[in-house]
Amino acid sequence: LLWSLLQNYVLHGYNVNSMIVIQCALCSPSLFQSAEEHCAFVSVVSCSLCVFLAVFVLVCTETLTQRWRRLLGLVVWATHLTMGFTFIFSGPLILPWDQVPFFLFIIFTVYTMLPFQMCYAVVLSVISSLSHIMVLTLRLTVFNTQDPSPFLANQLLSNAVVFLCGSVVGAFHKVLMERALRQTFQDTLRCLGIRMKLEIEKRQQENLLQSVLPVYISMKMKLAIMERLQDCKDKEEQQRLVKDNNFHSLYVKRHENVSILYADIVGFTRLASDCSPKELVIMLNELFGKFDQIAKENECMRIKILGDCYYCVSGLPVSLPMHAKNCVKMGLDMCEAIKRVREATGVDINMRVGVHSGNVLCGVIGLRKWQFDVWSHDVTLANYMESGGLPGRVHITDATLKHLNKAYEVEEGNGGLRDAYLKELNIQTYLVIDPRSKNQALNSHSMPKPRVNDGLKMRASVRMTRYLESWGAVKPFAHLQSREGYTQDTVVNGKSRCKVRFYRNKSQKSKFDEELHNEMTTTIDELSSNICERFKHDFFFPPQYRAIDLPMFKHYIGCATFIFFCIFVVQMFVTKDAAVLVSHTLSLPCISPPIYTLIPSPPIHSSSPMAGCLAPPTPQRLFPEKLSSCQWLPAVSDAVVKRPCVRLPLVTITTAVIIILAVFNLYSVFSCILALIACGVFLRGSFELNVVFLTLASTAYYIIILSAKAGLFSCYGQMLYNQLNENRALGLVKHPEVMSCIYITLFLVTMLIISQQNESCFRQDFLLKNKNRTEQDEIETRENLNRLLLENVLPAHVAALFVGENKKNEDLYYKSYDCVCVMFASVPDFKEFYTECDINKEGLECLRLLNEIIADFDELLSKPKFSGVEKIKTIGSTYMAAAGLSGTPGQENNQDRDRQQAQMGNMVEFAIALIGKLDGINRHSFNSFRLRVGINHGPVIAGVIGARKPQYDIWGNTVNVASRMESTGELGKIQVTEETSDVLQKLGYPCECRGLINVKGKGELTTFFVCTDMSKQQGLGLS
Repeated sequence: LLWSLLQNYVLHGYNVNSMIVIQCALCSPSLFQSAEEHCAFVSVVSCSLCVFLAVFVLVCTETLTQRWRRLLGLVVWATHLTMGFTFIFSGPLILPWDQVPFFLFIIFTVYTMLPFQMCYAVVLSVISSLSHIMVLTLRLTVFNTQDPSPFLANQLLSNAVVFLCGSVVGAFHKVLMERALRQTFQDTLRCLGIRMKLEIEKRQQENLLQSVLPVYISMKMKLAIMERLQDCKDKEEQQRLVKDNNFHSLYVKRHENVSILYADIVGFTRLASDCSPKELVIMLNELFGKFDQIAKENECMRIKILGDCYYCVSGLPVSLPMHAKNCVKMGLDMCEAIKRVREATGVDINMRVGVHSGNVLCGVIGLRKWQFDVWSHDVTLANYMESGGLPGRVHITDATLKHLNKAYEVEEGNGGLRDAYLKELNIQTYLVIDPRSKNQALNSHSMPKPRVNDGLKMRASVRMTRYLESWGAVKPFAHLQSREGYTQDTVVNGKSRCKVRFYRNKSQKSKFDEELHNEMTTTIDELSSNICERFKHDFFFPPQYRAIDLPMFKHYIGCATFIFFCIFVVQMFVTKDAAVLVSHTLSLPCISPPIYTLIPSPPIHSSSPMAGCLAPPTPQRLFPEKLSSCQWLPAVSDAVVKRPCVRLPLVTITTAVIIILAVFNLYSVFSCILALIACGVFLRGSFELNVVFLTLASTAYYIIILSAKAGLFSCYGQMLYNQLNENRALGLVKHPEVMSCIYITLFLVTMLIISQQNESCFRQDFLLKNKNRTEQDEIETRENLNRLLLENVLPAHVAALFVGENKKNEDLYYKSYDCVCVMFASVPDFKEFYTECDINKEGLECLRLLNEIIADFDELLSKPKFSGVEKIKTIGSTYMAAAGLSGTPGQENNQDRDRQQAQMGNMVEFAIALIGKLDGINRHSFNSFRLRVGINHGPVIAGVIGARKPQYDIWGNTVNVASRMESTGELGKIQVTEETSDVLQKLGYPCECRGLINVKGKGELTTFFVCTDMSKQQGLGLS
C-alpha cells in the first residue's frame, strides 16, 4: 500500500504532467500543417492528446489500482510508439536518423516515468529500439526505389548505440530510484514502528508507575528522571545515570484526617511452613488480590504488604469525609472473607484488624525499590492497634470512633491489656460489632453447616489453594500484557519484516490495518508538505543534507562515463573529419581521473579461490605492479564519498567534458540530447547544480543551432529539399533546425522534472532518517526510564520476565532457593529522633534525613562489589536486603555452594559498609545513630504478588529468623545464627558467641556477633 502511495506521489504526479507538456510541444508542428494534406498526422496527435488528458484525470482522481495503472502505462507507451512512426512517415522524405530523439525519449520514459517493473521496462525498450531500427532498415533497403546510402550501416549503428545508451541510463536510474524508494518505504515503516512502539512504551511506563505509586507522586518522579536523561546527551553517561539515579529528592507530602488500617492473618505462618512455593504465592496473591478488591470497593489505598501483614489508608490522595467508615467497613469485609475461607476449607486462620485515624506523611524515600509508604505517630499507633487486637475483630481507637458518627455499634476493646504500647499511652480502644453477625446468628439454626470433612484428607495448603483459586484474582502486571498491535523486527538483509501481534477478532485486525494505513498516509502527507514548504521558503536545504555520505557516487560517475563513451562511439560512426576524431581522442584523459579515483580495490575477506575470480576488475587488481605505490587512491575515494567539496569538482569536470564533446558534431543532434541526459545521472547531487548545467547546456545548444551554426542547418535543410522529386514542402517535423530545438526543449523539460522528482524523493528520505533518529533517541530514553522504573520494582532477572518482546507473564512468578542470605538493618534511634512539631514541619524534616540515610545505603548497591546484593524493601527505618537471588534456584553443587558462601561474605561486607555510611552521616548531621543488623541464611521462596500494586518479596523461616536477629540484636553489631557464623568463620570473619537468647516463635537460639574492623568502618564512612 505504501509502495503505491510513494509511486503515486513521486512518479505519477510528475510523469502525467510532463506527458501533457510533451504532447503540446509535439503537437506544435501540426499547427503549421495543412489538415487535408496531413490528415493522419493531425488525427494521431489529437487522439494521443485526448488519451493523455484522460489518463491525467484518472490518475489525479486516484480511482485506479496498481494493476490498472500498469495497463494505462502500456497504453501511454503504445500511443508514443504510434506517434513516433506517424512522425517518421508523415513527410515525403525518410532518413536513417528520423525521430531518433523521440524514440530515445520513449525508451527513457519507459524506465523513468511509467510504472513498469524492470523486466517489463526492458522488454518495452527493446521493442521500441528494434522496431525503429528494423522499420528504417527495411524501408531504406528493401522498399527503397533508390540506391541505399553507403553510410547507412554506420548511421543505423549509431542509432543502436543511442538507444542502448538510453536503455542503460534509464535502467540505471530505475534501479537506483527503486532502491531509494524501497529505502524510503522501509524508513517510513520503521518510523511508524518506532512511533507505535513509543506509544506502547509510554502506556507501559504510565501503567507501571501507577501500579506502584500514586499518580501525583509518579508524575513528579517521572519528570525529574526525564529531565536528567534528556539533559545528558552521552548515551554511556545516560546509562550510568539510569543505573545510579543518584539524586536525593524527597517525594513526601503531609495529609490530615485519614484513617490507617493494619491487618494480619493469624495462623498463616504455620500454614505457610507446609506450603510449596507455588501454593504459597498463589495463596498470597489470591488473598491480597481479594483484599485489593475490597479496598477498591471501600475507597481505600493499599500501602504495602509485609509478609502476611496488609495495611492501607483511606483519605489518600484526595481527602474523604467518610475515611473512618471506609476503613472499618473494609476491616469487617476482610474478616468476613477470611471467615468464609475458614468455613470452606477447615483451615484454622483468622484476621486481626486495627484501625486508627489521624495524620500521615506519605510518599517515597530512597533511590532503589520505590514503594509508597506512610509515616507518623498515628501510623505507629495503628500498627500497635492490630497487634493488640483480637482475631476476627476490628480494633479501633477513640479517634476513629469519633469519626464514625455512630455508624457502627462498638464494645470495649481493652487493648492496653494485650499491648504494652497501648497501655503506656493509655489509649482507649473499642471492638466494632459487625452488623452481619446478628443476622448470621439468627439464621445459623436454619442453615446447614458446610461440609469440610470430605477434604480434610488433603493438606491444609492444598485445600486453601484450591478454594482461593476460585476467586480468580488478577495476576501481577496483567495490564502490561495488552501489547497487541504493530511491532517491527530488525531489518534483515535490507528487508523489513513486519509482524502483527495476536488479535482477538477480525474487526480488531481490520481496525488496526485502517489505523496503520492512516498513519502511513499522514506520514507521507506531512513529509510532502514539509518538502513543499522547504522549496517555497528555503530553497537551499539544510547543510546536513548536502554533507551526507554518497557511497553510490562512483556509480554516478560510471554512468556518466558510459554516456561519454557512447557519444564518442556515435561520433566515430558519423564523423569523417580527422581533426574531430583527434579532438575526441584527446578528450579521453579528461574523463579518466574520476574513474581511477573512484574505484578503490575492495578487500577480499574470503579465503576461497573463487573469491579472487569473482572480484571486480578494478585498476589495482589489473595493474598491481604499477598502482601498488598509489596509496593516495583509497584516500581520495573515501574523500569523494564523504566530502561534498571533493565531489563538486568531479561532477563539474565530468559534465562539462560531456557537454563540450557533444558540440563537436552538431550533425548528430542526439549527442547533445545524450549530454542533457548526462546532466541528470547524478541522482543525489545538487538539484540547483543540475538546473544550472541543464540551462547552460541548452542555452549553448540553442545559440549554436539558431545563431552560430544557423547556416549549416539551412544548408542541410536545402539539401534535403533538393532530394525531393516533387515540389512539396519538407514539413516542420522533418525540419532539422526547428526539430532540434524542439527535442532539446523536450529533454530539457524532462530532465528538469526528473531532477526535481529525484530531489523530492531524496529530501523525503533525508527527513525520514532525521525523524527516525530523533524518535530513536526518544525511545531509547523511554526504554532507559522503563528499565529504571521496573528494576525499582523488581530485580533485573525478574523484570525481564514481565516486559520485553519475550515476556512470560502468563503465570505467577515464584522461585524456591536453597540458600539465600537475608539481612535486616534498622536504625532504632530514629524512632526517638522522629518528632512532629512546627519546627520540623510536622516530621517532614526528620523524613528528609531518613531519605538521605536510605539513599546513601542504596548508592552502595551500585558498586560492583555488591552487585549480588538485592534490596527487597524498607520498613520504616529498617532496610531489608538479600544475596543469592540472581543464581539458578534449586541446584546445588560444590561450585554453587562456594558461590553461596561468597555471597554471605558479600552480605557481611555490605552490612559493614552500611555501618560506615551511617557513621559518615552522623558526622555531617551531628547525630549519633547506630545500626542494628541481623543476618541469616537458608532456603527462601521468592515471588511477585498483588494485582493492583505488584510487589516482589521473599518468604520463609529464613526471613523470619533474620528479622528476629535484628530485633533482638544490639546497636552497632551484626547478629547472626549459629549456622551462619560457622560459614562466616570459614570465610575468615571471626564471630563472638553471645549465648542463648529467646526468639519469638523459635524458643531459645544460640547467636553470634560478627567481629568487625572499626577502622575499616571509619574508612568507608569517610569515603
